[in-house]
Amino acid sequence: MRVDTDWFRDCRWGVFTHYLTKPETTADEWNRQVDRFDTHRLAEQLASVGAPYYFLTLGQGSGHYCSPNAAYDRHAGVLPSKCSRRDLVADLHEALAPKGIRLLVYIPADPSTRDAEASRRLGWQNADQRTDPRLADFQRRWEDAIREWSLRWGRMVSGWWVDGCYQADTMYRHPDPPNFQSFAAAMKAGNPDAIVAFNPGVAVPVISHWEFEDFTAGEIAGALPVGGWGFGDNPDFCNFGPIKRWVNGAQYHLLCFLGPWWCQSPPRFPTELVVGYTLYVNRHEGVITWDVPIGKDGRIPDAFLDQLRAVGKATRTLR
Repeated sequence: MRVDTDWFRDCRWGVFTHYLTKPETTADEWNRQVDRFDTHRLAEQLASVGAPYYFLTLGQGSGHYCSPNAAYDRHAGVLPSKCSRRDLVADLHEALAPKGIRLLVYIPADPSTRDAEASRRLGWQNADQRTDPRLADFQRRWEDAIREWSLRWGRMVSGWWVDGCYQADTMYRHPDPPNFQSFAAAMKAGNPDAIVAFNPGVAVPVISHWEFEDFTAGEIAGALPVGGWGFGDNPDFCNFGPIKRWVNGAQYHLLCFLGPWWCQSPPRFPTELVVGYTLYVNRHEGVITWDVPIGKDGRIPDAFLDQLRAVGKATRTLR
């Protein structure tokens, strides 16, 4: 069943960062990088722009994760572990909570695609190689790792955004587990009120991927759709219908990047456009999350802070 998303709607907007590393990074190098992350400085930055929530990537493809996980290590069998010793999620919550900023996390549906050893042991196979189209064994192992994180964090984490759910009919739309329900249950194990979204990829109009997901993944790349027009030169973003709060029962939400691509600089939009588009979404009871670059030490560049600060100031007038 879906959970209450009024708090998310009332946030109106938030910040997302891709905190990642390359597959060839050693476990020691990854630990040193995660240890450098200044959670309190990031919390100060987010508070200074008025951000109500913040998304952090746990990892993406490389096999490195910014939180320890015994279940993942057991299933992946990679030594030394590429899960950091530091629990960056718990430390971030400790820094963000006193400032009233909620923490949400990003996970991939295909967790370690660029780590051949981990992928093999987890049971992941590309679509054209699968002996089991559902990858049931893989899904159970990944859910096991997710459940460990969720139970440890509890209500520290307010939501999950799952990337790469591209083969939904094959992998998740089944009456018996593993399926969308068991995947969501793993993420909600520690906090049944956590909101969950499954990303089908870029889809315009925005869709709800599963009948019980709480908010739309809403990935937008390249252009920003407004009314019947799209900013940019991609025709796929035209013919966009009116925004409404609900998309088949899920809270309307968009995720887009302020730079030229995910986690890149410099800003690609004038601040007036960023502010105006945020307000446009908000006035229709939608939510928008802006991706910005972040340094290895956890610092957001000033040029993006200036734009986010303008968004925060403008959205306060709607409250």
